[in-house]
Amino acid sequence: MKKIKLIYLFAAIGFFSMTSCEDVLDTDSLGSYPNDLIFSDPAQLEKVVYSAYNSTESWGLNKSIWWARRFNVEVGSFEAKFNFNDLDRLRIRGNGWTALNPGDFNNKWRDYFLFINEINQFLDNVDESEAMKTDADQVNILKAEMQFLRANLYAKMIKMFGSLPIFDTAFGLGSEFNLPRNSYEECVAFIVKELDEAAAVLPVTRPASEFGRATKLAALAVKSRTLLFAASKLHDPATLPNGPFYDYAKATKWQDAADAAKAVIDLVGGRDLIATPDAEAYQKLFLSANQDILFARPYGETLYDFGLDVNSLPDQTQSPSGYGGWGLSSPTHNFALEFNMADGSTTSGVSFDAEDPNANREMRYYADLNYQGATFRGRTVDYSLSDSIGVAPNRVPAFPHGLDSSEGLGNVRHSSKTGYNIRKFQDESLVTTTDVSAGRPYILYRLAEVYLNYAEAQAELNNDSEAKIYLNKVSTRALQPEITVTGDALKEAIKRERRIELAFEGHNFWDERRWMNPDNLGFDIKGLKWKKEVSGVLTHTEYSVVTRPWFDKQYYLPIPNQEIQKAPALLQNDGY
Repeated sequence: MKKIKLIYLFAAIGFFSMTSCEDVLDTDSLGSYPNDLIFSDPAQLEKVVYSAYNSTESWGLNKSIWWARRFNVEVGSFEAKFNFNDLDRLRIRGNGWTALNPGDFNNKWRDYFLFINEINQFLDNVDESEAMKTDADQVNILKAEMQFLRANLYAKMIKMFGSLPIFDTAFGLGSEFNLPRNSYEECVAFIVKELDEAAAVLPVTRPASEFGRATKLAALAVKSRTLLFAASKLHDPATLPNGPFYDYAKATKWQDAADAAKAVIDLVGGRDLIATPDAEAYQKLFLSANQDILFARPYGETLYDFGLDVNSLPDQTQSPSGYGGWGLSSPTHNFALEFNMADGSTTSGVSFDAEDPNANREMRYYADLNYQGATFRGRTVDYSLSDSIGVAPNRVPAFPHGLDSSEGLGNVRHSSKTGYNIRKFQDESLVTTTDVSAGRPYILYRLAEVYLNYAEAQAELNNDSEAKIYLNKVSTRALQPEITVTGDALKEAIKRERRIELAFEGHNFWDERRWMNPDNLGFDIKGLKWKKEVSGVLTHTEYSVVTRPWFDKQYYLPIPNQEIQKAPALLQNDGY
């Protein structure tokens, strides 16, 4: 994306803040753009579009909550848990979500519909504007960007809530707010229509100076993900919950999902992913713009998102506590065991040594995780306890158990409870964890995901040979041997590859739900306790950190109670 001067960014934030604390269905919150200023000038319209890009979000789950700006849904997924004081930030323990308290998902309904309403205000006025008459080519691209952003918001919301009321015009004083939810199929059709229209106008790619702005590839990538989710088990009418709020009964659903992914593949020529000969090269894929990224939000010294400051970037929030980081998302040992061995075998095979669990693992294990003995920022990560703290003078104080700050070992409330921290997204070239990488992207859609979308859809269509071509483009790039299995084993291999390739990128929380896999939704979260003897010998034991229950109602979030009270026609999701 073109760099936005801070004055423009603050103006965009100010425009959003005029309505962000108001209720989305409250007519008092309905501002209007100053038409004489905004809609007369394409350059002014572009600034409005910039503000709408804040709807795409970042490493933080929720901009409206201080804590939730600093971690994402990995803390409630199979991948990880929230670390600080073992807090249940997503409120998925106890009795789970309620319509009054969905934890750190609070306000998502409100904030997303506020963005949708602002985009609708733009789209309602742009066609007849002076700016359109001045430069139709440029303004039509801006219009397509707004359609893309609105579709992306709806695509995120139907994952969270199931079906929604579709608003394609802005709220006005005479608007009817007590509207029922459209069906899930209608929502998907609306998203696909918006994306097809945007893709027809948007450029296939953009120059480096516009990194982060929507393209044809980005629009088609959102379509691919949306149709893959719609085709999944969760939306089969034969599964519960079912009914028009959740079901997708199209007979061609898997072919549609395959075709959507193939449209992206055809545009890029089915090329191989960027080669990564080692873990360091793989890790760097997530630190700067590259051709495998289809859509991302860029951040740097001159460009921040609303609710994202330097202390919200992953170097600060996810580094081990001994490096000055907060280690907010602790990867589970359960998830760490999903990473294969270097030879392609699993951790349940003979190649895995439980006494030396970090040896001979696949490349992405070393790129994505900090673990006992990892070299990170030039020092060895040490999670172990010792009877004699002084025996290892170079140890990094990242202790998970039992020590308090009076021992001079830092804030142990941030020390990992599982014996792991997230390494992915860390820029180890930075001098301190509060430095900022120039143009660092938060990746929202990338080519590897589309290849895995296509592989999954083709496997469901029993086209195993075609599925394996694109599955192996992802797996072999990570130096794993080719996957040769077929049938159900192939489908499971695709799921494992998604878990590992897309680790900590906001996918697993939703993937396990759409697959309806309760074993990875409610489970005993495991960790490793490491102990160092005076002699320097390391030993470890596996233990249960905490138990995460599972409730079937949590396939979807509840619609906020205040929204149901204002608009009873919405009807609440099952279980709430």
